[in-house]
Amino acid sequence: MSAKSEVLNVQLRDLTGTTASIRLRASGMIPAVLYGHGEANRHLAIPKTEVKMLLRHHSKTVVLQGAISDTALVSEVQFDHLGIEVLHLDLVRVNLMEKVEVEVSIALHGDSVGARSGGVLLENMHSVLVRCPAGAIPDSLTLDVSDLDIGGHKTAGNLVLPEGVELVTPAEAVVAHIEKLRGSAAGEPAAS
Repeated sequence: MSAKSEVLNVQLRDLTGTTASIRLRASGMIPAVLYGHGEANRHLAIPKTEVKMLLRHHSKTVVLQGAISDTALVSEVQFDHLGIEVLHLDLVRVNLMEKVEVEVSIALHGDSVGARSGGVLLENMHSVLVRCPAGAIPDSLTLDVSDLDIGGHKTAGNLVLPEGVELVTPAEAVVAHIEKLRGSAAGEPAAS
């Protein structure tokens, strides 16, 4: 289950700097820089609607078309001080077969034994660092917590990794655990 690459229609931009970037954003475009692979940096403009779609789909790799034809990894997204509007994108050129290290979100799956018997399921981590081909970055990684009981925990090493994906985060890092509710005895259901 790997993320499909989002297609971005890009234009080259000649003017850089704060004033040019403000004007660009006002026209419905987001400034971006494409770099890497020993090639010159390219200053780009990407339609705001396409950037919003990219973020909504949590895409990690993008296919650039228009003024440039290339494949890139979304390296950094800069937001405004409220964390709402995208101000700038950093893109790194990649070959889809090239191995990259990326953060992938964790999806907890199952109704844990410990939560059913009055415990509380707590997430210690929401994502892990993995290494895989740029064209095979998973949307998310699943962690089955159904057999997790009070006092128990699951680690990054318990994650189900697709073929070709290797864990960079230490395998012993605790992803989720079950704690007993304060004031309730173990094995006794919590009062609703």
